[in-house]
Amino acid sequence: MKQFPLAVVMERRSLQNRWVDEAWEAVGVVPFFAAEAEPAAGPTSRPSPRRIVAEPERQQWLHPGYVLELFRDEAENYFLNMSAPVPKVFVMWRRDGDEARPHEVSVSYGEAARWLDSGEQVDGVAMPREIADWVGEFVNANYKPAPRKKVRRNDPLGLDRGRR
Repeated sequence: MKQFPLAVVMERRSLQNRWVDEAWEAVGVVPFFAAEAEPAAGPTSRPSPRRIVAEPERQQWLHPGYVLELFRDEAENYFLNMSAPVPKVFVMWRRDGDEARPHEVSVSYGEAARWLDSGEQVDGVAMPREIADWVGEFVNANYKPAPRKKVRRNDPLGLDRGRR
């Protein structure tokens, strides 16, 4: 299995700021299977988001219908993520009117860096254990470290020794 279905939790916080009224961010991901979701509006669209927290200063929405996909050519980036103190799932999201909607999810450091380099909004959220186990199995099966090359270091005193 090279795909893992999940839902993204987006949070909107009210701010007491004269320039900005609110701040959005991805705050979590959870395993989420299609049978748990309300039907999508169209054949290619995702199921509707559902509000899961409604407080005066903070709201959260669960956005189902996302899939993590793993690719062999990104195995080194998955390895780097898994070897970090806190592995992350990277969520690329965009504002859509008054709301923020996730667009893509990844566990690749390289892909997240490419998104950031292109000016996208990306948040890293802690990777749930089920996803970490799944990615770990993929990394163990597909990541082969590059062989180390011997590097000759410059020895400034070595040149002087040869002249004597």
